Amino acid sequence: MTEQQGVILYGPPASGKDTVTAALSELDSRYAQFARLKVGTGKTAGYRMGTAEQLRELEAAGDVVYANARYGNTYAIDRPGVDAAFAAGVPVVHLGQVDGIRALMDGYPANWSVVLLWCPREVTEQRSAGRGDSDTAARLAAWDATREDLDAHPGMVWDLTVDTTASVPQDAARLIDQLLAQRAGAATA
Repeated sequence: MTEQQGVILYGPPASGKDTVTAALSELDSRYAQFARLKVGTGKTAGYRMGTAEQLRELEAAGDVVYANARYGNTYAIDRPGVDAAFAAGVPVVHLGQVDGIRALMDGYPANWSVVLLWCPREVTEQRSAGRGDSDTAARLAAWDATREDLDAHPGMVWDLTVDTTASVPQDAARLIDQLLAQRAGAATA
């Protein structure tokens, strides 16, 4: 049996996680963004909205692989959600914390490909304003936190690094797809 493959996209806000995920889905319909459980308010697209009670029940069952708080909300990667995502295809998980990557890789064994998407701070600011975010200042604070997170984990190994100011989303998607194909070939060899 082939080991399940998944993709983790790490990067600051507006680095292209949504756009690259959309390009991956266009390239191959098996790729789909993992919808994290979100407890809070604001943007609902791309999330499974939940309640604090649901989150407590998942925690009590030991089914929260990773959770973090940002923008006044709680975001969780839950075991039942990841199970369903793998059953549907190849999950693409968006993360902005190295600790989240490690928690997912340790807490949900699979053949994870870890991709760093990067853009400069001023590009995050331009993209955030360009897409009409009402919380660009918070996005810039998250960019700063992502830079600090990277600096605090100098030994982090990336399977692929993409500068999204120099690579169009379709090229990034092709590189990620090729990476998964190579890893699948190596796993069966």
